[in-house]
Amino acid sequence: MSPDAASPQRAILQFLTSLRSPARILVAISGGSDSTGLLLLLDEAVKAAPHLKISLCAATVDHALRAGSADEAREVAALCASLGIPHIIMIWQGDKPKTGIMAAAREARYGLLAAAAESFEADLIVTGHTFDDQRETLQMRGMRTEQISTGIADAVLFNRRFWILRPLLFSNRADIRAFLKERGVPWIDDPSNEDVTYERVRTRRKLSADAGAERNIRAAWEARLALSARGADWLDRHFTLHGGLLGQVTPDGLRQDRAVLDYALGRLTAIFGGQPFVPGRAQMDRVLTFVTGSRLGRMTAGRVVFDLRRDGLHLARESRGILPLVLRPGEAGVWDGRFGAVNRSGTIIGVEAQAGHSLIPVLVTGIQPPRVGAVNDSIMLEESPAPKDLGALDSCDIPRIKSEDRNEGGSDGRLPKGAWKRAMAAAPVLSAEGAPLSEESARMVELTPYFAPFDRFLTRFDFIFANRLSAVFATAPYARLPLRSIDGKTI
Repeated sequence: MSPDAASPQRAILQFLTSLRSPARILVAISGGSDSTGLLLLLDEAVKAAPHLKISLCAATVDHALRAGSADEAREVAALCASLGIPHIIMIWQGDKPKTGIMAAAREARYGLLAAAAESFEADLIVTGHTFDDQRETLQMRGMRTEQISTGIADAVLFNRRFWILRPLLFSNRADIRAFLKERGVPWIDDPSNEDVTYERVRTRRKLSADAGAERNIRAAWEARLALSARGADWLDRHFTLHGGLLGQVTPDGLRQDRAVLDYALGRLTAIFGGQPFVPGRAQMDRVLTFVTGSRLGRMTAGRVVFDLRRDGLHLARESRGILPLVLRPGEAGVWDGRFGAVNRSGTIIGVEAQAGHSLIPVLVTGIQPPRVGAVNDSIMLEESPAPKDLGALDSCDIPRIKSEDRNEGGSDGRLPKGAWKRAMAAAPVLSAEGAPLSEESARMVELTPYFAPFDRFLTRFDFIFANRLSAVFATAPYARLPLRSIDGKTI
């Protein structure tokens, strides 16, 4: 996976030798030149190096968006059969959205590829993205922001489970097509690749050569990896999580290098706000100006309340705009972009925000409650009917609030009342038709923290920070990369 790969063949050989083995690779193949070239390159290399103990399987996603797609998928199946490679066709079923079709297709595609990998017991997925795709992506992102982009990542973890790797990311499409022509293997040209209603097609037609693009991408990758590591160290030193709901940054943490603060606080904002992306540049500049200033107070951005006090910065989800989630028996979903929920009970359950309910919120197993105070100084709640293995709050979990601490936060390490109450208002509550769940049903509902910017798609550049965050939230670590080395460097 090196930007210095001189040819597709060299890129594939370097990729295979970098893999942890034995390994089973699922090749995503549409029938286009890039993915067909990827399959043949891998097939030749794997057969030439049996000592690597690597096997292949393949999947074609039929998006069912145009006539002829089913026939094309069958052509790919025939090619795989001729090579002796197990293959499956995955069809995107159901109604298609009227707008945002490309994004929806991408979501469906990776979900179906993951299902195929599961059925084949594959260890990883590979796609045929090329340097041409990379340049188009950089051009499109460059039109939206002045920040240096990392472009398409060479490794992305999908759903915390499968790593998606792109071994041809620095190989040119022309070289891949030349390889296919030498082998006498045809490919399918998707007509959507010439449809100028798509931004990528319009960008492709305007692209000019950039001799320094590879070097710039590599530098951006190294910078992002370094920032992820520094952000993880910042978490260790300056961030505390209370009750799984309220984040706190020390005053010293707000005085750290602005680039690190921007990186870490932007991602914490996305996590506490349940958003898949960090706030935009203008919004983050406003947040950073506020949190690094000398004026205490509150502001809201990205669905997060930033409460700046003498004891530091407190972050909590604002209680507005939180939609309920209804799960039938056996269903799973994500509530508010912040909690994964699995309903293993035999009844329909609802997950809603505490605000406006008399129900007691539940916290997640493994999360430590806030510091306990004396009863007469605490906010008192009736004991929760929810089971203790769900981490339910009861009266002894409520932070102690001294009267002199109510505006600025306590100097003795206890939480300010206002900040904690806001966090509690956005806490999840479980119900069945508006009534509390029975203890038996509640025990069958699993709630776990969900990181919206990471848990669906996590690039390797953010892996260090995200994995450290998993430890802070007491969740399982992310699956490690299936590589022994990257660019010749052992990892």
